Amino acid sequence: MLNTDFSGKTLDFEQFRRENRYKVNHALNRILWFCILAGPAISLGIVGGVFKRTTYLTCIIISFVMAALAGGNSLLLKKKPFSYFPGIFALVAVDVLLCYMNASHISIRLTWCLVPFLSLLFSESRVYIGTSVFNYLIMALSTWLEAPHYAEVRTDFSSPLMGFINIFAGCTIEAVIIFAAGMALEQATSNYYRSMLTQYAEGQEQQKAMQEQLNILNSMAEIYDYVNLIDFNDSSEMSLRGSKLNKLTIAPGQDHTNMTQGLRSLLAPDMVDDFWKFTDITTVPLRLINRKSIVGEFVSNNTGWFRAQYIRVSGDIDKKPDVVIYTIQNIDADKRREEHLIRISMTDELTRLYNRRCYEEDIAAVHERPDNGNLALISADVNGLKAVNDNLGHAAGDELLRGAAFCLLSALGSYGRVYRTGGDEFMAIVNADDCSALAEDVKNKAEAWHGRLVDGVSISVGFAGRTEFPHAAVEELEKLADKRMYEAKARHYQETGIDRRKR
Repeated sequence: MLNTDFSGKTLDFEQFRRENRYKVNHALNRILWFCILAGPAISLGIVGGVFKRTTYLTCIIISFVMAALAGGNSLLLKKKPFSYFPGIFALVAVDVLLCYMNASHISIRLTWCLVPFLSLLFSESRVYIGTSVFNYLIMALSTWLEAPHYAEVRTDFSSPLMGFINIFAGCTIEAVIIFAAGMALEQATSNYYRSMLTQYAEGQEQQKAMQEQLNILNSMAEIYDYVNLIDFNDSSEMSLRGSKLNKLTIAPGQDHTNMTQGLRSLLAPDMVDDFWKFTDITTVPLRLINRKSIVGEFVSNNTGWFRAQYIRVSGDIDKKPDVVIYTIQNIDADKRREEHLIRISMTDELTRLYNRRCYEEDIAAVHERPDNGNLALISADVNGLKAVNDNLGHAAGDELLRGAAFCLLSALGSYGRVYRTGGDEFMAIVNADDCSALAEDVKNKAEAWHGRLVDGVSISVGFAGRTEFPHAAVEELEKLADKRMYEAKARHYQETGIDRRKR
């Protein structure tokens, strides 16, 4: 192959010339070995009476000399296979052979122009020019040596000099014409080879780019459950999973791919409308303007959560894409891990209630729903925690907090969320019209609770709701609930006769 070296790498024009020299040198070497047969061929001409003034000794000399030259050329070829010298040596040897044959009255004029033309195989003008000049000089020498013979056999030549001038003038005209034709041919072939190699290199680059894209697509196909290539130029889709890449036509007016239509029946009912809107391919190109991808997450009845994504493949980022990749990836395990992490980050480790961070986020969300007419905040505090920790140990204190959490969640959990916001402090955000009934229920639950290390639990509760304070802001309800809780705590310590400073 002219366009690759022996390792298969793409060549530029100079590399091509180097590798070409190697092949031309070997071809010319084979021609030299073939020229050994010139001796036997000429001897057959002597036998047939064609070469009457040639001897068998000439045939032996030709074969012997050509064998020696071919052997020498082979040695030179082994040492310098990529050099000009083996090829030029071979061409000079052929010129010498032609000169000797002419001197021996074996005239084959057409062969003179073949030697320069053989040098065109190198695709290098300087080699062709040098070979042509040397060939012209050898032809002149051969004509001078042959002139006396022509003067002798032809009556139109008055002297050998006249014979030389007459024959050499014709040869010169032929040489000039052939040289010009050869130069034009060398330029044309060189330009052709340059163009061919450039096109091949560009094709190799495009093929490499396409292969890289295919490798990426194959990698994507291993990651995603479904991978489709959607080409808006010819309205087609092609699955990239599996060994066969079957291209399907998207019919005129069809607004969803075949893969999408197959997935619709597997969706959770409340997800169908959103999924159908997201996967509408008539709007995908517009939605991808100034975006590399668009993503939607949905739930399947069979496999749980999955992510659908359209990824831009071609086209400027500020224009509609011509080709996109449509992928489906199961993310149910990731969603479960995500939910678990969120639950951990929002949950108090000891009581398993929601923590203060969750409470603050929920309070912020309540601000966005000012029309919530039966919103209520409940503040609660465990009585006597310090005394339990001091006298019975922190394990008993932890049990007391878990007991309080159980009572609060049992009484308030069906109305809203319960939070542990501090050491012995709790809050609840509920929707209830009668908060006093909820507070009473908390008290009853606490009186009924008994632990392993702690006999009982006491909880002070304060509340404030929109039914009682319809125009109060959330912050005001929170302050009112805290105020009432501290009042209830004060009554508890007053009724029990316990010093609050030692609680």
